[in-house]
Amino acid sequence: MQRHGMCLKLFLAIALLLLQCIQGGEVSRNHRDANVTGRCIEKERQALLAFKRGLVDESNFLSSWGSEAQKQDCCRWIGVSCSNQTGKLISPKLIELQHLHHLDLLGINFNGSQIPDFIGSLSNLIYLGLSDTNLMGKFPSQVGNLTNLQHLDLSFNSFTNAENLDWLPLLSSLRYLDLSLVNLNNVFNWVEVINKLSELTHLTLFGCGLPSPILSTLSYINSSKSLASIDLSSNPLSTSIFLWLSNYNTSLVDLYLSDNLLAGSIPDVLGHMSSLAYLSLSNNQLERWVPHSFVSLCSLQSLDLSSNILSGQLSKFVQILFSTCAQNSLEILDLSLNDLTGSLPDLTNLSSLEVLRLNHNTFSGVISGTYFSKLSKLQVLDFGWNDLAGSLPDLTNLSSLEEFYLYNNQLSGGIPESIGLLSKLQDIDFSMNSLEGVISETHFSKLSKLQYLDLSSQNSSNSLVLDIHADWIPPFQLDSIILPSCKMGPYFPKWLQTQKKFSYLDISDAGISDILPSWFLSLCRNVEFMNLTGNQIRGSFADLTLEFSDSSINKLRLDLSSNKLEGPIPSVLSRALYLDLSNNNLSGSISFLCSSAAIGLLFLDLSRNNVSGEVPDCLTHLENLVMLDLSYNALSGKIPTTIGSVFQIQTLKLRSNRFVGQLPSSLKNCTSLVLVDVGDNKLSGPIPKWLGVSLKNLVILMLSSNHFNGSLPAQICHLTDIQILDFSMNNFSGSIPKCLNNLTTLAQKGKSSMEITHFLERSDGTTTYEDDETFVWKGRMYSYKNTLGLVKRIDLSSNILTGEIPSEITHLVELVSLNLSGNQLTGQITPKIGNLQSLEALDLSRNQIEGRIPTSLARIDRLDFLDLSLNNLSGEIPIGTQLQSFDSSVYAGNPLLCGPPLKKMCVDQNVQTDLSNREDDKDELITWGFHQYGGWVCSWILGSLRHFDIQEVMEIRILQVPEWFK
Repeated sequence: MQRHGMCLKLFLAIALLLLQCIQGGEVSRNHRDANVTGRCIEKERQALLAFKRGLVDESNFLSSWGSEAQKQDCCRWIGVSCSNQTGKLISPKLIELQHLHHLDLLGINFNGSQIPDFIGSLSNLIYLGLSDTNLMGKFPSQVGNLTNLQHLDLSFNSFTNAENLDWLPLLSSLRYLDLSLVNLNNVFNWVEVINKLSELTHLTLFGCGLPSPILSTLSYINSSKSLASIDLSSNPLSTSIFLWLSNYNTSLVDLYLSDNLLAGSIPDVLGHMSSLAYLSLSNNQLERWVPHSFVSLCSLQSLDLSSNILSGQLSKFVQILFSTCAQNSLEILDLSLNDLTGSLPDLTNLSSLEVLRLNHNTFSGVISGTYFSKLSKLQVLDFGWNDLAGSLPDLTNLSSLEEFYLYNNQLSGGIPESIGLLSKLQDIDFSMNSLEGVISETHFSKLSKLQYLDLSSQNSSNSLVLDIHADWIPPFQLDSIILPSCKMGPYFPKWLQTQKKFSYLDISDAGISDILPSWFLSLCRNVEFMNLTGNQIRGSFADLTLEFSDSSINKLRLDLSSNKLEGPIPSVLSRALYLDLSNNNLSGSISFLCSSAAIGLLFLDLSRNNVSGEVPDCLTHLENLVMLDLSYNALSGKIPTTIGSVFQIQTLKLRSNRFVGQLPSSLKNCTSLVLVDVGDNKLSGPIPKWLGVSLKNLVILMLSSNHFNGSLPAQICHLTDIQILDFSMNNFSGSIPKCLNNLTTLAQKGKSSMEITHFLERSDGTTTYEDDETFVWKGRMYSYKNTLGLVKRIDLSSNILTGEIPSEITHLVELVSLNLSGNQLTGQITPKIGNLQSLEALDLSRNQIEGRIPTSLARIDRLDFLDLSLNNLSGEIPIGTQLQSFDSSVYAGNPLLCGPPLKKMCVDQNVQTDLSNREDDKDELITWGFHQYGGWVCSWILGSLRHFDIQEVMEIRILQVPEWFK
């Protein structure tokens, strides 16, 4: 009751305050002439100020309302009108609201209030606009009492589901209706209701969850004959909607059906809508081409078929356009994000074209300048993400061009200097091609409106060179400067000093080997993205004055990695959102993390520097930190307990420092952790049981090269998402847990992602980053990032593990690498080892394993790294494609092993490959290269010669020649 009263007062107040005439009054958020003669009454002025304090005016509509001296007269405030005779606010009594005709409160934030019931008593309202006002609660069906309404807009609010629209036909004079984002998924008769609005000309039901209409019993007797604009975008509608739309063939001018479930061919009915000017069918599942009925669309100005599955050649569609009068009216053509092929056709006849988007298809061939020579009105040209080749043509005839996109093609050669004559150009994106040559001042001579420049390359071998005179003053002020791999060194480009408004800068891999100039960072007050990685930039932050504007706090993404910067890290950098200073020579402590400004820090990479000292125990305020990499430094002491307060952290990398002590128990609070790497330190103690219980999201766990001890707890088997488990080079003892088959991701076949990507939702958009890792792979040290998601490995090597290798490990069918070397394992290699068909690397060396090598091992086709040396294995090495291809050192240190590739032959004629331990093996012979029939035969010799030099071959003796060989 109290809440309803508050809503009532709120709506009364705003209606009274904005009422502008006694009869036919108009309430609006728009600015009005403030030239009035009345003086407002002090009591009412104070009431207005009190009302303003209760509003959230994000758009600052009520900025003229204030208590300052120049704002004393409330009759001059925007939206307030006073009587010239009395100075009173017009119609302060509730009853006089009945005269209100026009009420528009667009954009006013009502903080989730409900529309009060009294709104239905404003019976003279003709115009009601409550769009984007943050209204919530029950859908206001009492609006149905406003029978004089001609314009109703309740869009972009958060009402609960509308139960029905039965009240809507009562608004018989309604011409404009917008219910966007009102949930109508249970209103199955919405089409029938709309048909009863005989005066309706404009209908918008964007994002309403509309069910596809049932049209079999639908009546069109009283339906509108003048419905000119329909927007049903972002609904789950099927092609049945076209049957209803066919009733408006002559009246429809605008039709928007994007983001629905339309499938199959584009229907002929659209070609019969003779008045159609704007048609959007984007983001559906339409295929094939437009029907020939489109020849009748003489008024068509905008056609958007983007994000479908249209296929075939564009030339066929162009033929339809050229055979109609639409070629003279078409201004916007968007066919992007389809499967169109072939070369670009001649579009010269589309003389009215202003926007042409053909990006994200598979067009090939060259760009012919003559095909576009007459498109003098063209403002936007987007051919990005195709397979276009050849050089850039001279397009100086496109004198109106504002946006020019050719990104992600196969274009080569230089950029013509004539591009500098396109004086209206604002955006240039030629990125991800194979362009080469010199860029000079001439290329920019008349580009005074240029704001966006992207010439980035496919790789660091970009041959574009910016040869700009040191004293050049560009004619433009850029917002975005994206020039990675464009050579502009060795000195810092001084022309950047003239750019005062850029927010995005990428000059990575630019061949700069200069000292970071003092003027450079002073330009970056408003920057939100800056990437200088991969240069040889020198200098110290101590020599610079760093200052960032309030607008860039916790928005700045700064990457200065892989340079030669040195000295301490200034605390001002803690104001960044994303900070990568890795691969430099920075030193000193990391006490800057204690700055209160670091509260917004999301990503921090200080790896491969020389920072030292202890990690300060002040991490409690890093509540937004998701990624922390302090690897390869000289940090010491214990891992601070406050790390457990960084609740959002997903990646923690402390490798190759001098940390001591145990893993802090507070780390169990960081339940979002995906990657933990504390390898190559001096950490000790047992693996805590909580690690497998609390950190269930772990994908990578690296504890290698420390002093951990004790047994491996069974709780590690709870890490069902684990892909990399590395406990190597510690002092773990006891047996390998038999529960490893519970590691679901390793045990179940499935499609793996190439990368391990983190998606971070923020109010300003989605931020992503990819994990990387460095470890020993097949005997060598490798770093992985782009394919890290494919690497699935377990490494328990160089410990004191005992007992047998559990057969349960063979359930891990996705395992790519298994390293159990350097332990004290006994028993035999499980016969089921062949189940690990994804295995590429297997190292069981330096143990006490005995018995024969299972023949199933020879069936692992992917195996290209094997080490079984220094064990007690015996018998003949099974013959197979894989096992004989390895060097003999793989089997060294097993005195009782024999057979190729070892020089030691199995001299006992009766020794046969052990087949008894092979389960479910119907084909018991490896069919090539080996046959035993009372002795060794030439088929074996021919299959094995490649493993021996000629002297070794001469020592082979055929002990018995079988009859069939004679």
